[in-house]
Amino acid sequence: MTTSEYASITPADLAISTLGPARITSPLAPLLDARRTTEHYVDSGDRVLLDDTAAGIRARGVELDELPGLEPCGPRRQIYFDPSKTRAGIVTCGGLCPGLNDVISGLVRTLTYHYGVRRVVGFRNGYRGFVSSYGHDVVELSPETVRDIPVDGGTFLGTSRGPQDPEEIVDCLEQMHLNVLFVIGGDGTMRGAMEIARVVDERGLRIAVVGIPKTIDNDIPFIDQSFGFQTAFSQASEAIRSVTVEAKSTPGGVGLVKLMGRHSGFIACYASLVRSDADAVLIPEVPFELDGETGLLHHLRRRVSQRGHAVVVVAEGAGQEMLPPVGRTDASGNAKLSDVGPWLKERIADSFAEAGMETTVRYVDPSYIIRSVPANPYDSVYTVRLSQAAVHAAMSGRTAMVVGRVRRRFVHIPMSLAVSRRNQVDPHGDLWMAVLESTGQPWRFGEDSGAPTRAPHT
Repeated sequence: MTTSEYASITPADLAISTLGPARITSPLAPLLDARRTTEHYVDSGDRVLLDDTAAGIRARGVELDELPGLEPCGPRRQIYFDPSKTRAGIVTCGGLCPGLNDVISGLVRTLTYHYGVRRVVGFRNGYRGFVSSYGHDVVELSPETVRDIPVDGGTFLGTSRGPQDPEEIVDCLEQMHLNVLFVIGGDGTMRGAMEIARVVDERGLRIAVVGIPKTIDNDIPFIDQSFGFQTAFSQASEAIRSVTVEAKSTPGGVGLVKLMGRHSGFIACYASLVRSDADAVLIPEVPFELDGETGLLHHLRRRVSQRGHAVVVVAEGAGQEMLPPVGRTDASGNAKLSDVGPWLKERIADSFAEAGMETTVRYVDPSYIIRSVPANPYDSVYTVRLSQAAVHAAMSGRTAMVVGRVRRRFVHIPMSLAVSRRNQVDPHGDLWMAVLESTGQPWRFGEDSGAPTRAPHT
């Protein structure tokens, strides 16, 4: 549809026909009382604006000065770097994620085939690869060397956590006469990339620093989804399926699956929706209580009494307020979490024993299996498009930015914006509502549960 066609659409054109007035109260009504329009949910009395482009707004005669807009990705007619004289570097940092090798391969192919860049190198083991004291060599990358790496999980270049001196990193870039650096990693990695870009700017160098954001938890703000996320929750759903079979096969069986999600419960939510086997999903964004008639344990005992088994999915960051703090940090400076899985398994078993109910709790933690697998077809396509967008941006001279997809459009996002906050599941959003509908659990386990009356799923 053209811009002029969009401009000709009126509210009447978007009106939905109905069979008549709605007069019957929905059983979901108790879950809707506290909901309001947010970036994750649109209230039924609100509307989503049709136009999401500057051209669409302009066609309606609206001033653009006060409307924020993201620059779109894609090749430019004019570029900054001479491809025949350009040398590019690639580095992967942080934890593993499906699709890392696809990004590396896509960058190399686009640089080589589409721009004719003659030298592309990879740095081994994250930011350590730039620092001479670690003694890591660089890897010469060509379409031939990366042709088959997407079939493997992990990263062909290796990775590491923790910061390195940006001055030493830029020294390395200068010594190797590199013009472009592609950084693949999460928020900590991007903060490191911002420091590299800062030093480059202070030295007056002409080196572009472009990021491809990576997080298996899908917690990067503004973008629709991070690469590897769809593969991750697909694999996680298989763990839920397996533990459900175990739970159904033993008297009073309870299946417990712990999934990744330090601060954001996206994997737990999406994986639980794949087959709707879960009876309870616990995420960091929604605190929960164990005891009492509105607590999790009573809910599980009731489910087992009703149908003989129950399944719980818990994100690793859920329930941390009830666990003793570890008091340590990892190499990236993240606080280490207490292990909610074994603790919850023990509390569930004790609760059933105290109630005189037979149970067997099957506990599964598939985290390292999930993050080490190759990307599925969806993520493979997504990573190719991200890598192409990153190369186009870098060759045009853009820097200190990441590429991502916003509202199905690939755009350039300043690094500072990409690390400004953490994307989380909105407890009042439609994703959490879908989980509540699927599991039959209350809005939260505890005194202010607001739980609707409904029959458990089967």
